[in-house]
Amino acid sequence: MADADTEKPSTETGTARVDAWLWSVRLTKTRSVAATACRAGHVKVNGERAKPAQPVKAGDEVRLFHAGRERIVVVRRPVTKRVGAPVAAECLIDKSPPPPTPVEAAVVGIRDRGAGRPTKRERREIESLRGRD
Repeated sequence: MADADTEKPSTETGTARVDAWLWSVRLTKTRSVAATACRAGHVKVNGERAKPAQPVKAGDEVRLFHAGRERIVVVRRPVTKRVGAPVAAECLIDKSPPPPTPVEAAVVGIRDRGAGRPTKRERREIESLRGRD
């Protein structure tokens, strides 16, 4: 018996499409969401905007802005087929900042729809809440 059950999916060339890789390691729910994020400029590979078909290889840094936060990961192993969560964790090194706490996320100043532009005083208050002085 060959160890077919323990064999992990990978590509023969050592590269994978960035949209397929993001979906395979479970950073996005579907491949089309990953491709849309690439086309919108929310995915960068080694600091450069990535198109959906751009290849990624081991050692590449991928930055993804998705679901209101930035994910920074380093490719350990390129995979093209969707893998389980334990295997997906082995395919990347997560260097993302921790997600904001619910209190920090709620502090963002949100204006009511139709309230118009903020006054200079309101703008300064909003910026001080965001931590920009």
